Amino acid sequence: MIGYLEALRLVLERAEPLPPVELPLLEALGLAAAEEIRALEPVPPFTNSAMDGFAFRAADASLGRLPVAGMIAAGAASVPALAPGTALRIMTGAPLPPGADTILPIEKVTVEDGWLTLDLQPRAGANIRLAGEDIPVGGRVVGAGDVLRPAEVGVLAAIGRIRVPVRPRPRVAVITTGNELVDAGQCPGPGQIRDANVHSLCAQALAAGALPVAWPRVEDRREIVAATLDRALEGADVVLTNGGISVGDFDYIKAVLEERGAERVFWKVAQKPGSPLGLWLLEGTLVFGIPGNPVAAMLMFEVFVRPALRRMMGYRHLHRPVRGGVLDAPWRRTGDPGRTEFLRVIAPAAPEPGPLRVSLTGPQGSGILSSMMRANALAVIPEGPEGVPAGGEVSLQLIDEREDH
Repeated sequence: MIGYLEALRLVLERAEPLPPVELPLLEALGLAAAEEIRALEPVPPFTNSAMDGFAFRAADASLGRLPVAGMIAAGAASVPALAPGTALRIMTGAPLPPGADTILPIEKVTVEDGWLTLDLQPRAGANIRLAGEDIPVGGRVVGAGDVLRPAEVGVLAAIGRIRVPVRPRPRVAVITTGNELVDAGQCPGPGQIRDANVHSLCAQALAAGALPVAWPRVEDRREIVAATLDRALEGADVVLTNGGISVGDFDYIKAVLEERGAERVFWKVAQKPGSPLGLWLLEGTLVFGIPGNPVAAMLMFEVFVRPALRRMMGYRHLHRPVRGGVLDAPWRRTGDPGRTEFLRVIAPAAPEPGPLRVSLTGPQGSGILSSMMRANALAVIPEGPEGVPAGGEVSLQLIDEREDH
């Protein structure tokens, strides 16, 4: 049995970034750029007016009045040169006429009978957008690993990049097993429960940016488990099996994987909940064997699968923010002191200086799924301590916050 940090290291070592694909801009939103992109042309492409107004030479402002010799509209294909001692009406975005070095907005001048009266002395260069002042030729727009937000999409469009190389969203096959499970919309019979895990795991995969595919639930029969795994592997980058991973008489996942030549990276981790977590590599695909208890399933996804998916998607930041905290009530370990424990806790919604004062969500059993709904942080208790006193320090992972490292 290996430790939590060693297991996480092994997961991330094997979660290689997916090969790049080139996607249209809107489809690339939220994904990580696979390479650096630089501008091949300036933005803006020509010097232009920042507002509706009048273009003239600042040196001519001392004349007090200038004749308006014409107008330049946005999108004009040809632009007349500005004659000394004159002004031209100009629209926002229109090219600056040769000879002009200043623009005053229409609300700051007086125009009557074709003459412009200047009520103030402007500075040269006022209200002019220079070619390339936003992005010069060769300017870096995005770097490899940068996430394409709406702003990046807009800038890429401005430099004419309508398709971009990105790391794609991993396809995640989610397979739940168990004869006791029924669909969420069914009324359970004697000895049956609704299959919540397929929904929570698919939701977590979707929230991580991946593309989940929920497979029909698998009976606890060896041949059905084997056939389903074979089919799921055909189109998935990651396979999540849920349940059937421990040492029960009907737990077939581990045996079937290893019969098919899967490389066992690890099986069993010194942690609570989620001790029977396993990871295999089969035909280049990561296969996570996730315990069936609902809290263990969600925690194992959060702690191990989510950072793996982010690494496969080329993101620089893989892990949730870590903060120091203190427990507001004592907690005592009830199991093996040689395991890392993940406590579901409630941290203050508003940031505060110093350690965050947190409280447990309630009972911490691995079947209490509502504890995950109430939690916005995990208190990670390392192996060794028998407990944490009230006011005792803990390390927190803020699971509602965006990754920052």
